[in-house]
Amino acid sequence: MADTKEKEPKEARQADPGEAPEGQEPKAADVAPAEAPAAPPPKPKQKDKQKDKQKGKKPGEGKPAAPAEPEGPPPEPAPPPRLHEYYAQRVRPKLAQQFGLTNPHEIPKLVKIVLNVGMGDASKNPKALEAAVAELAAITGQQPVVTRAKKAIANFNLREGMPVGCSVTLRAARMFEFLDRFITIAVPRMRDFRGLPTDSFDGRGNYTIGIKEQMIFPEVDYDKVEKIHGMDITLVTSAGRDDTALALLRELGMPFRGEAPVAVA
Repeated sequence: MADTKEKEPKEARQADPGEAPEGQEPKAADVAPAEAPAAPPPKPKQKDKQKDKQKGKKPGEGKPAAPAEPEGPPPEPAPPPRLHEYYAQRVRPKLAQQFGLTNPHEIPKLVKIVLNVGMGDASKNPKALEAAVAELAAITGQQPVVTRAKKAIANFNLREGMPVGCSVTLRAARMFEFLDRFITIAVPRMRDFRGLPTDSFDGRGNYTIGIKEQMIFPEVDYDKVEKIHGMDITLVTSAGRDDTALALLRELGMPFRGEAPVAVA
């Protein structure tokens, strides 16, 4: 009877085939891994939100947008000015032959045109200065620069840095376009015009014209004119001498006094 009682618990203790024997600890590989706890959801970055709130921008704003691709074919370049082509094809060879210039760099050419409007009451009447700036921008197609006093003059109640007018410097294509409009449209509209003087050179090949009113330019609107004012137009050349500069301007079509102007084709 005792033997049967001892066999029964042994049979009951029959373990699974994968179970470790008695007296030995189970191996780590035999132990089933416990399920890892789920990772908590990522917290929103509060610092970035606070920075965006301080800047007053929503998240995602401030990034440069991709430039839109232009539709259709690219725009064609503007044609060269008519007066520039005439100078290159007709005037340069004629001046080189007239003065015997063998070096092409010696042939005189236009360097720049400077338009200057002086207004003594610009500090007292700022609206007139703003109107002059707008008119000069319409005439030249370029934003003028407000000129300021370089030093104080007590007799004129002038302090250093006070606005005294505006000016524009034209070069390259805009220079030739303005000169073409000035010769063909603006000069014939001058009151009692009998030709431009030939003695307005400075001895270095630069020519200055004084205009009494800006109404001769068709770009100026009569209804918006605040005050009639004049301007100085200076044509700067690379001639270095008055005779070659005079020949250059004459060939470009400038109507000098006592001479028949050259027709620019």
